[in-house]
Amino acid sequence: MIIDLPATTTSQVNSKLVHLREQGGANTIGRVLTLVIVTDDSEKTEDVIDAANHASREHPCRVIVVARGAKKASPRLDAQIRVGGDAGASEVIVLRLYGPLATEGASCVIPLLLPDAPIVAWWPFEAPVSPAKDPIGRLATRRITDTAAERNPTKALEARAKGYEPGDTDLSWTRLTLWRALLSAALDLPPYEKVTAATVSGEAESPSAELLASWLAARLRLPVKRVKAKEGPGIVSVVLERKTGNIEIHRPDGAVGSLSQPGQPERRVALGRRAVRDCIAEELRRLDPDEIYEQALRALNKVDRGRGAAASRKPAAKKTDEKAKAVAAS
Repeated sequence: MIIDLPATTTSQVNSKLVHLREQGGANTIGRVLTLVIVTDDSEKTEDVIDAANHASREHPCRVIVVARGAKKASPRLDAQIRVGGDAGASEVIVLRLYGPLATEGASCVIPLLLPDAPIVAWWPFEAPVSPAKDPIGRLATRRITDTAAERNPTKALEARAKGYEPGDTDLSWTRLTLWRALLSAALDLPPYEKVTAATVSGEAESPSAELLASWLAARLRLPVKRVKAKEGPGIVSVVLERKTGNIEIHRPDGAVGSLSQPGQPERRVALGRRAVRDCIAEELRRLDPDEIYEQALRALNKVDRGRGAAASRKPAAKKTDEKAKAVAAS
């Protein structure tokens, strides 16, 4: 059921929620958290709501969508309440804010928060430079962003590292769960040798590839090479070098990968690119800070992106030129 409340106020929205609860039973019973989604009002808003509805089947919650409209319009709040089949296992409140109200999302959200329930904020697209300092971010226990969905993923990832606060996380990090589990399991098998070098290959603008490389650098305590792949989407391959042979994962098509390691037959593994709804469902399973993600962010500067190799080639080229001149002179 979808109920539209055009040109309304938060008190009227609250009154309508109470009325619906009295009519159909206690809708808020069993709600484990409040999920606040902050985005611009666009065609993509429905996709985000669908992802939240899917996640709510595992985590029953109240979903509040702050959809910011045109800032030059007259101040207006259009609300929409969705319950039942249109809201998964939750209740969805869509707040479309126009004019000066577009920057006042926090004041519109506070009256609608569930009492004594954790708050999770999610920016599915463009996010503030420092989510913890954002007015809505200050209300939240966890703050979820997605650097892969931003205009400049590389700069967005650097901003997350500089402005990190406990409780921050990134769906680009969540997409690595299968990769990290597979690599950890491979290292748990004999021979138990130290990894001497590591290389991560992927798209140039893949924040997941950057985070995977920095995670390996943090956990293995060695510089990790980050290489731009010539094929495939996202992360394409990971190579961990050891004395008796390498551990290699290769995924050229973004769906199925192959795992090879010494003493084991080559195996095909499911490594499909994860949907947003699966990632957000995973992130809602924990409300405590993610220390491993923090370590990966701190290790971004330990990733070798080829600058050293490029610099070392220049003197060699200079010596070659000098040698050629000497030969010509002779």
